[in-house]
Amino acid sequence: MSLRDSAGQIVSRLREAGHEAYFVGGCVRDMLLGVEPHDIDIATSALPRQINELFDDVLGVGMAFGVTKVRVGGDWFEVAAFRRDKTYTDGRRPDGVEFTDARGDVERRDFTINGLLYDPLTEAVLDYVGGRSDIERKLLRCIGDPTERFAEDKLRLLRAVRFAARLEYDIEPATLRALRKQAHTIGIVSAERIGSEVLHIFTGAHADQALQLLGDTGLLRHVLPEVDAMAGVRQPDRFHPEGDVFEHTKMMLGLMSDPSPELALAVLLHDVGKPPTYEEADRIRFNEHARVGAEMAGRICRRLCMPRSVSDTVTELVATHMRFIDIREMRESRLKRFMRQPLFEDALELHRLDCVASHGNLDTWSFCRETFDALGPEHMRPPRFVTGHDLIEMGYAPGPEFAKMLTAVEDAQLEGRLSSRAEAIEFLHRSFAKRC
Repeated sequence: MSLRDSAGQIVSRLREAGHEAYFVGGCVRDMLLGVEPHDIDIATSALPRQINELFDDVLGVGMAFGVTKVRVGGDWFEVAAFRRDKTYTDGRRPDGVEFTDARGDVERRDFTINGLLYDPLTEAVLDYVGGRSDIERKLLRCIGDPTERFAEDKLRLLRAVRFAARLEYDIEPATLRALRKQAHTIGIVSAERIGSEVLHIFTGAHADQALQLLGDTGLLRHVLPEVDAMAGVRQPDRFHPEGDVFEHTKMMLGLMSDPSPELALAVLLHDVGKPPTYEEADRIRFNEHARVGAEMAGRICRRLCMPRSVSDTVTELVATHMRFIDIREMRESRLKRFMRQPLFEDALELHRLDCVASHGNLDTWSFCRETFDALGPEHMRPPRFVTGHDLIEMGYAPGPEFAKMLTAVEDAQLEGRLSSRAEAIEFLHRSFAKRC
């Protein structure tokens, strides 16, 4: 059963019981744009207790706000009573709600394109806020007074950027003015919600346009001041004919295709260390900007409450993104160790984007891609000839020297100087004295 069919069953059941019910919000917008929705929300005149009576599999996730979840066909759907928000005193969530009708429900929402209702039984679209017209005009507009809409929930400031960039819509002038005027208030929103929205923005389509819009509206200096500082930081024309660090980063974001969160953040932050390391003497230099940038990227990820695994990977990608410069001169053992890292594919893609968005020379990327594909896992991480237990049996005393011995054997193995366990043992006897 498709997602639409399952959601349609919920609407049918509610209608049979005498209630109004419609698909609502982003799923309707997506359907009108010819995009199959990944989730479907339902708005209804039924109250939570009535929904509980009608369906067997129900979760009361926000009963005080009229919100429940209903499972049909293995999928969960948010089913919410028509409601109107009361006052917002914290700029994050309403102090309470009051139940209303369909028109009242959509009039409390953020943007007209998200305020449409769809009847799956008749295939009719109900539009109380001019959303269909704005979709046709490719215009992002707040429902009602934009100053009030942004004041109610400050996260809408970032959501406006996300929708405008992803859909390639213009922002309606009054909405844009209100966005710019309230940009400095984004800090009211929790770091977790900001971090989540940042991920949505930069893993979505047209992340380059989103970055430019964040800068133009003033949001960037309040959410990611380290990235905002890239604007105007010059780079050597020989390597970066595209312009300053901000322009280079923006170009890379525009070249991404369905990136992982780790890659998207690494692209955004890979040169974040350039502004604080900028020097100009014989030429423009950014000494150790990868190391400095990695430290900054780690702090930024932690500030935005990114998962530890994401933060660690982003930090490592930023730290190692300049290693490709010397990759042809690496010893074979070092090269194989570098390539066998779990994050190497993302690191290689980061390098490709870095090259395309600057000098355009992909020779090093091609060398890495061909070498990586030709080697395969068995050559980059072959079974060890000896272990620490073997060293003890051979009469070596356990200690710090073990790591050096095992690394020396693996280096020789990776470089083809050892091809068997017997040769490895002979190598150890020849290279390391026993100290028992």
